[in-house]
Amino acid sequence: MLKKFLDVLLGEPLANEQSSHEKYNIPFGLAIMASDAISSVAYAAQEILFVLIVLGMAAYKWLTWTSFMIIGLLIVLTISYIQIIRAYPQGGGAYKVAKENLGTKAGLCAGAGLIIDYILTVAVSASAGADAIISAFSSLTQYKVTFVVTIIIVLTILNLRGISESSKIFAIPTYVFIFSMAFMIIYGLFKYFILGIHTTPMYSIPTKATEGLSIFLILRAFSSGCSALTGVEAVSNSAPNFQEPSQKNAKIVMILLSALIFFIFGGTSILAIFYTAVPIENGPTVVSQIAFGIFNKGIMYYVIQFSTAIILLMACNTAYTGFPMLMYVVGKDGFAPRQFTIRGKRLSFSYGIGALSTIACLLVIAFKADTHRLIPLYAVGVFTSFTLGQFGMVNHWRKEREKGWKKRALINGVGALVTLLTTTIILVEKFNEGAFVVVILIPIIILIQMRIKAHYNKVADHLSVSQLNLKKVNFKIKYTHIVIVPIASLNRATIGALQYAQSVSDNVIALNISTDMEAMEKLKQRWSELDTDILLIAKYSPYRAVVTPLLNYITQIAQAAGKNERITVILPEFVTHERFGEVLHNHTSFFLRENLVRHSNIIVSTFPYHLTDDAETE
Repeated sequence: MLKKFLDVLLGEPLANEQSSHEKYNIPFGLAIMASDAISSVAYAAQEILFVLIVLGMAAYKWLTWTSFMIIGLLIVLTISYIQIIRAYPQGGGAYKVAKENLGTKAGLCAGAGLIIDYILTVAVSASAGADAIISAFSSLTQYKVTFVVTIIIVLTILNLRGISESSKIFAIPTYVFIFSMAFMIIYGLFKYFILGIHTTPMYSIPTKATEGLSIFLILRAFSSGCSALTGVEAVSNSAPNFQEPSQKNAKIVMILLSALIFFIFGGTSILAIFYTAVPIENGPTVVSQIAFGIFNKGIMYYVIQFSTAIILLMACNTAYTGFPMLMYVVGKDGFAPRQFTIRGKRLSFSYGIGALSTIACLLVIAFKADTHRLIPLYAVGVFTSFTLGQFGMVNHWRKEREKGWKKRALINGVGALVTLLTTTIILVEKFNEGAFVVVILIPIIILIQMRIKAHYNKVADHLSVSQLNLKKVNFKIKYTHIVIVPIASLNRATIGALQYAQSVSDNVIALNISTDMEAMEKLKQRWSELDTDILLIAKYSPYRAVVTPLLNYITQIAQAAGKNERITVILPEFVTHERFGEVLHNHTSFFLRENLVRHSNIIVSTFPYHLTDDAETE
């Protein structure tokens, strides 16, 4: 029943040969990759205004200049990432570039930054999507956290269904948002300039500045607005997910994505000035105020609100594409658990999707889905990876020295300096607002990755046969087996296990630990009725412990065993074939098995006794 339910929920399993059909074409690839980057514009202008509003009316003048700075950075990043796609079409993005050209630790640092960015993408985008809905329906405020967590769970299920299916589902809301925002920008400008209709702002504008203009204020606003650029790296990380020619298709999507960011971010920033949107804590968003100024409470206002909410929720999907692919590449290198390299039943990287959702939900609950509190953590990680990726590409071109390498190195060099400056600004300006958490987390993630790699190397060294002369491996070694069968009582399952044990060895011990003296005496009495020479060791446990005494006795026997002796522990376990059978039974066997396998000379075997079996015990 569980299998049928999962098949309905996640879809029928796909064969490995169907992987070529589970890749993006340009329209669907743009829909998946664009959702994070273009959705960021829904709150980027708002975050800038939150900082600049202390200047009063002058805030809108400096919003223009700050937006120009961010658009300039976007152009630099676009050109730089096109070069990364060209040089590293196999994916991995900044992690792969930094690791191969700057060293392992630099690569792990870039990877850690991206891991944090992808997790925060889900938490921030889902929370911002909830904000957009609550702007239209304020009565939903108290259910915000529950709503956001539910959305993340739904997105998880959709992504587990596979790449092609999820891309088709997410394409519609993405393009609805793009076209509705384009219509709002064009009609808003037409209404303002051609029709000359200037609406009254929803909220009063602080006419008097409460703080003076300073370079630090502008830099703080710039660092807040850089959230508009998160997501541009996803295309290079996921280049292998595109249909062939994957490199060419990834480049086209990168260019289209940057053009959309330029148009929507630039357009909303201009409209925020003309329609004098005021950033309000826990109130209507800037986009909501712009849409109200242009369409009043008409149908297009609600289209904008719902499409903004949906695209912000869908923005999580860029992370669901980038994070599993990044963890796959990191896992292939041995710096993440190997489970991240395994494709699920629908050919998606299920472990990566599950891990991303779990951590994002925990963040949403911890920060109460507050976008304004989550954003300061957001940009530091991704801009760290931007910077390391650009410096890595400079080294790449210097090493390769192919035709035109100097020009390419110059482009990435400029990108490296610009992103380094941006990272420094974001780190300094957002440090006390929460960026320090990322500064602490990145080294911790790197340390964990190094420990994982050391573990895999150690295991590989111990398992390696490279030092063995395979022709001289002796397969005729004879071991003497001491077989131990832990029993709780005398029943069909234990009798079957004892019969099997005696077929393996003549040296069999039945081991019973009882917490009830009367039950132990009853077992001894019934044992005497058996026609067997199997030794029964029955011990009373006055402190009601069973597992620990069993383990202690088995360990003592194992320690006393000779070089050519092996202890085989056979665990009787009955199978009920009922829905809750595994939940209600066999817990002792589980704990014994998990502990005994740690001993080098103990072999653990399970004897399953099926309760539906009518076969009589001989």
